[in-house]
Amino acid sequence: MPVKQAEFFVSNSDPAKCPKPDRPEYAFIGRSNVGKSSLINMLTSRSSLAKISGKPGKTQLINHFLIDNEWYLVDLPGYGYAQVSKTEREKFAALIDGYLTSRPNLLCIFVLVDSRIEPQKLDLDFMYNLGERGLPFVIVFTKTEKLSQVKLNAALETYRARLLEVWEEAPQFFVTSAVKATGREELLAFIRPLNQEFKK
Repeated sequence: MPVKQAEFFVSNSDPAKCPKPDRPEYAFIGRSNVGKSSLINMLTSRSSLAKISGKPGKTQLINHFLIDNEWYLVDLPGYGYAQVSKTEREKFAALIDGYLTSRPNLLCIFVLVDSRIEPQKLDLDFMYNLGERGLPFVIVFTKTEKLSQVKLNAALETYRARLLEVWEEAPQFFVTSAVKATGREELLAFIRPLNQEFKK
């Protein structure tokens, strides 16, 4: 079932001021320029719900979107971009950490990874940190339309191998393309039962 309604709810720079945790929540995060806004727009079938920018680091706040009046999709600042000062990067890191560790209704973190790029230490360290703290996450590979099926399969296997160096079992992952709408139904199908479980 597609998303019927998606609307901007609130932005803020303080996790304590996020909406009341009375609905299930899913956070989307990744390196800058990973295609996060495009993915959010594809997932919600809205062309301009999340602002798309060619400039890395555009998202600098915690952005809540209310989906079907049932759950929150949360657009978090990207990590790892070099076009801001070290102080700014530390501020964003503290903002992200404060959010991720303070939301009892946060059911899953979607970590976006550019499928064209070899496993990056920054991404892997971020995932390892989530795992160490018991924060649930899945991996979302983006921009897959830019790779042939052979190269995509090879990239996924490379990533899986790197993850298995740390974990006995690799985290669940999704293959997506904002251009071709690949992965939309798979992501929504993953979210739906979690929403139902939250209501119980």
